[in-house]
Amino acid sequence: MKLSENEADVIEASITELIQTLTNSITHTIISFKGKWTSIGSKLSDLKTLVSDLNNSPTTTLSVNLLRSVSQTLSESRDLSVLCRSANLPKLKTQNDVDSVSAKLDSLIKDLRVLTLTENSVRIDVSVSTGSVGVSSTEPVRIQTRNIIIGLQVGTTESRNSALEQLLMLLQGNDKHVLIAVAQGVVPVLVRLLDSTSAPQTKEKAVTAIARVSAVDSSKHVLHSEGLVLLHHLLRVLESGSGFAKEKACVVLLALSQTKENARAIGSRGGISSLLEICEAGTPNSQAIATGVLRNIADVVENRESFIEEDAISVLLTLASSGTVLGQEYSIACLSNLVRDDDNLKLLIARKGAIVSLRTFWDSASSGTSVGILEVAVEFLKTLASDERLVETIIVNDFIPRLINVLTCGVLGVRIQSAKAIYWLGCRAKGRKELGGNGCIPPLITMLEGKAVEEKEAASKALSILLVYSGNRRIYRKEQRGIVSAVQLLDPLIINLDKKYAVSMLMSLTCSKKCRKQIVNSGGLLFLQKLVEMDVEGAKKLQETIGPGKLWGVIARR
Repeated sequence: MKLSENEADVIEASITELIQTLTNSITHTIISFKGKWTSIGSKLSDLKTLVSDLNNSPTTTLSVNLLRSVSQTLSESRDLSVLCRSANLPKLKTQNDVDSVSAKLDSLIKDLRVLTLTENSVRIDVSVSTGSVGVSSTEPVRIQTRNIIIGLQVGTTESRNSALEQLLMLLQGNDKHVLIAVAQGVVPVLVRLLDSTSAPQTKEKAVTAIARVSAVDSSKHVLHSEGLVLLHHLLRVLESGSGFAKEKACVVLLALSQTKENARAIGSRGGISSLLEICEAGTPNSQAIATGVLRNIADVVENRESFIEEDAISVLLTLASSGTVLGQEYSIACLSNLVRDDDNLKLLIARKGAIVSLRTFWDSASSGTSVGILEVAVEFLKTLASDERLVETIIVNDFIPRLINVLTCGVLGVRIQSAKAIYWLGCRAKGRKELGGNGCIPPLITMLEGKAVEEKEAASKALSILLVYSGNRRIYRKEQRGIVSAVQLLDPLIINLDKKYAVSMLMSLTCSKKCRKQIVNSGGLLFLQKLVEMDVEGAKKLQETIGPGKLWGVIARR
């Protein structure tokens, strides 16, 4: 329905008349609560100016509704002022009524200021954008967003909820609209709506809108800038919000907890307990997201004691076995972060069934379409394998063939974590023998020639420990490119690569004259001279060991 500008003019005229009547009453006839009425009178001048400014702006449903509210409140004030012309009236009730009218006027003045300032800003923006270069294709969305943001700040609870519904429709499915809304300043307004004074329905819609913003990577920095205020409100939602609101709060926390500062703050403010409650009683989707937040929080050392106090391990192990695929992945990752630097915790969760849960998840993920989710499983196995007390259990549960199987997969992260796990398993004599016998050496040699420096280093580190066992050295020597691939890693031009592992590998192979010759013929001495100058561990000893072989190799070729 199109609004009539005459309607706004009529309301303004009525407001002007009411202000004049009320001012006269306050000045000349009021007897009771004169101090309070004097304070109200001082607000009437501001109110009159703001109403006039608003009426000079384009007429909108919001502006007319606000003018109606002003008119209604002034009518109530006028009627109340008539009562206060007498000294004989119910004091307590009348005082409450006067205070209520004063508070309403304060709220209306605030709303009028917001609306007037924003309407003027929109007019300026439109004026600029409709110059000689034409109107931007996004300008209608920007104007609509501005109007919605105004609606979020003024009016009744019902009108704010209506504005929130409009905002959610605008943001749905279009990242460009999200970026426009963020640029227009919607985030601080939404954060204020999460305040404890807001209605539960308002909070639910506001946190849903914030969750939508958090899904767009280029907007996350605006959420981070809200700092502890936003975190505080979100944690309150976790404690007392609806199930839907809790899930959306978890979505936002998943994005925010990616920084150490926020993860630490969530853990120190009771967030772990609330998140674990969702993991136990929430919907499958909310359980998964809450576990993702816990994964990030567990990565901060200061938070880990709270996990133990809240008996988080039992909850996480349950989800690792029975949650959704995403929930299982996050649970495994959370457990891995939690026990990373604590051997006693590693042993504890192993006794509680972590290795069996890991094997179940591993096999399920391996049979799926994407082996990418195996990275967290392999990393967890690596973490457990770093405790030598668990190596035997890992071997008994057939993880060695599982590890070797993924060494050739197409996911770089999985290959790297697998090689790191093999290193830890290889630190035990039985592990070295089992790994070599199950065929891990050829794929590790292939990884030595990978493009990523981290892959080269992980493979060379694993092989350096495996070649301690003589049986593995025999296997290695049979591989055609074994020596060449290792020697290439000595090249000083390969930066950010710890070359001590390649040096250690080659040193293990120098017991064979044939290998010494191959190292020399592959350019090993040239590289080693530079590594000696760089003081690389073991380089000088390797140089001395194969030095005579250089001359032998030259004579042999002649």
